[in-house]
Amino acid sequence: MKKTTKYVMGLGALVASAIVLVSADHIDAPSTAGTTSDIADFYAFEPSEGSDNTVFVVDVQSNVLPELAYGTFDEDVLTEINIDLDGDLVEDQVIQAIARDGRMYFFGPATPSQTGLNSQVLTDSPLGDVEISGATPIVESANGVSLFAGPRQDPFFFDFFQFNAVISPDMESAPGGFLPPEEAADTFDGANTLSIIVEIPNAMLGAPTATNALGLTVYKTWVTTNRKQ
Repeated sequence: MKKTTKYVMGLGALVASAIVLVSADHIDAPSTAGTTSDIADFYAFEPSEGSDNTVFVVDVQSNVLPELAYGTFDEDVLTEINIDLDGDLVEDQVIQAIARDGRMYFFGPATPSQTGLNSQVLTDSPLGDVEISGATPIVESANGVSLFAGPRQDPFFFDFFQFNAVISPDMESAPGGFLPPEEAADTFDGANTLSIIVEIPNAMLGAPTATNALGLTVYKTWVTTNRKQ
């Protein structure tokens, strides 16, 4: 009860004003680049073969260096994991995350009050909250749910400058194309993203109905960020 009270009070302004948030896509609008409304990566996977859980990882605001104080999650941005359970490409369940005063608050999974570009924070479906910190391990919440929010190492090995040379119109600066792994440079080595991680039992989501290229049954899922208007 004490934790629930803190949860509601921390988002009291959201409840009172019935905030509507509008979605944005990765780098499509200049105002999102480099902010925590800028989606870098989204992953959904089983933590181990045959697991009854699914892990969702959302990476935002790339190029946060470990040598520097990492950026903070924007308190005006709602991150929303959308899950389609009937194949119509409309979200049937959502998991939401929004930051307040150094903590990330999670809501859902629940049926959204509206679908598409607009969202409202589902304050009547609290899932848990964690401190935003790179030093804090994933925190296990109630009902077998685990949560995390904070900086994590950028997962990609990507020779960015060689890539730009290869795609240049004349290709004169990269006549041999891409470099072999032993010669390529990991341009983003040492760079962080800000990550939001949820591991949750599938029983809380509903049965997956899609089939991937490997013939495995999976969820149809995508992520959006929504900024307060």
